[in-house]
Amino acid sequence: MNRAVLALEDGSVFEGRSFGARAERAGEVVFNTAMTGYQEVFTDPSYAGQIVILTNPQIGNYGTSAEDNESARPYIEGLVVREFSPVASNWRSDELASAFLEKHEIPVVSEIDTRALVRHLRTRGVMRGVLSAVEGDTQKLVEKARGIPTMSGLDLASRVSTPAQYEWTRGVDPCSPSELIPRVPEPRYHVVAYDYGIKQNILRRLAQVGCRTTVVPSLTSAEDVLALKPDGVFLSNGPGDPEPLQTQVANIRKLVGKVPIFGICLGHQLLGLALGGKTYKLKFGHRGANHPVLNKVTQRVEITSHNHGFAVDRDSLNPSDVDLTHVNLNDETLEGFRHRRYPVFCVQYHPEAAPGPHDSHYLFDDFVNLMADH
Repeated sequence: MNRAVLALEDGSVFEGRSFGARAERAGEVVFNTAMTGYQEVFTDPSYAGQIVILTNPQIGNYGTSAEDNESARPYIEGLVVREFSPVASNWRSDELASAFLEKHEIPVVSEIDTRALVRHLRTRGVMRGVLSAVEGDTQKLVEKARGIPTMSGLDLASRVSTPAQYEWTRGVDPCSPSELIPRVPEPRYHVVAYDYGIKQNILRRLAQVGCRTTVVPSLTSAEDVLALKPDGVFLSNGPGDPEPLQTQVANIRKLVGKVPIFGICLGHQLLGLALGGKTYKLKFGHRGANHPVLNKVTQRVEITSHNHGFAVDRDSLNPSDVDLTHVNLNDETLEGFRHRRYPVFCVQYHPEAAPGPHDSHYLFDDFVNLMADH
């Protein structure tokens, strides 16, 4: 039986069975608590630079399907699971999960006590690690883990962004055949979406509410964006620390007040920085599909999908400029705000949620209404 080793920077070592590629990869070790959607996790660019632990006990049991990818390739550095299924039972599956990851040179370690590992990270905080299916010397792996860059100060958004501008032309194809798609209106608004690591279901949702979307690289200037004559600008999700992204923040600052803006995840954090706020790193982040968020405007609780390791400091935002609209009920972190004078709003979580709850789909309608009003 092939073995694989996960070594953490604090000297902790977890040994298990190897699946996926016979390779060695390094990154920040994080965990996701979602019950389903492992393929979407694999292909979410927000996981660039991270080894992901999935807490659901069995992974791989429904295989993979090309229709479920959130980007052109997987972005995780490695995968840690309790049990990795060698077979798949799903009429939509076109490839085993192990073959999918092996093809992209991503190692997997299974038969790990993921409960103990997650409790360790919750107590001490996420940390750097190395996952290896080729090296058996655990001390060497621990030393390698201590030598890789920390996530703080790391610009990953520029690395995963599209190299060239493009139009989203795939329309509103559902993210699964069972999804009920209402009648889609004719495109009424032109949205320019900054790609900091954008997920495809965001583009589907924009098309579903009647938007024609142009996706642009993360470093596109505000002047070039305005030259496209957008009705609105969308700021996408993405990986890494928001604070090094000074060029992106400067461009957002130039757009505020000139065009309606909607941001999510990293886009939310960059918007907070553009408005004079500060961000900070969370101890172990929010990654899962059932985080409760209070909408302070409606006083309703939304169950939401999350994937982020940084947050906006709510006390750093000027209350005369912004209204705090959403708050996380688990730890009171800021989940959303709106500008008091300009057509600008954002949330930390993922309202497109593929997979995940649909409680927050209304935010895309709010964006359309904002464009209609301006």
